[in-house]
Amino acid sequence: MQAGERRDTDVRHEDQDQRPSAAVLFDALGAAYEKAFAHAPAHLSALEWLIERLPPAARTLDVGSGTGRPTAAALIAAGHSVLGVDVSPVMVELAARQVPEAEFRCGDIRDLPIEADSFDGVCVFFSLLQMTRAEQSALTRRLSLALKPGGHLVLATVPADVEDVEVVFMGRPVRATSFAEKDVTGMVEAAGLTVLSRHSTAFTPDHPGSGPEPHLYLYCRRDETGR
Repeated sequence: MQAGERRDTDVRHEDQDQRPSAAVLFDALGAAYEKAFAHAPAHLSALEWLIERLPPAARTLDVGSGTGRPTAAALIAAGHSVLGVDVSPVMVELAARQVPEAEFRCGDIRDLPIEADSFDGVCVFFSLLQMTRAEQSALTRRLSLALKPGGHLVLATVPADVEDVEVVFMGRPVRATSFAEKDVTGMVEAAGLTVLSRHSTAFTPDHPGSGPEPHLYLYCRRDETGR
């Protein structure tokens, strides 16, 4: 579906105790998440890097699309089509209002059928942290295969050697899983992606009581051979 065509929000209001924990968390955060994170300089730089490498009218996928800003909005402004996927109905409704030219779907990316070789660019900004390590690795491989050979993917995460630990995020307790920096890179390379560059930074969200967070950004390309 190209930008400007009918978007399908496909919002499913399920019982809260049956929904993924990420849906419960981000339903509660809503627009506050955008205020806290949307202006992160490293995020904006990663988007600029990706946009510079996309072909005209590229087809892009935004995994964990949130409120649609800044990622989907920037891609649309650059003339590309966007499919955004998020587990939070609140986020999907916000995104559909704020970036009406994009298509947003409410659902779990782990369950969404994704055609191979179908996207020119993929964004994965902090959307893996509430998955197990096995799920993160499997999804990264699927996203790699969803790229056209030579396509680009940008991934951001919090690099830490932790598995199912409770942390406080924007004042709310959540359980998180991640990898140390070298292991994040290894996961991405094992998925068939070449890491062209990586950038480590610290960012303090614009939210009361927040401290600096370590952030890792990987700029990647799927090999032309499509391995």
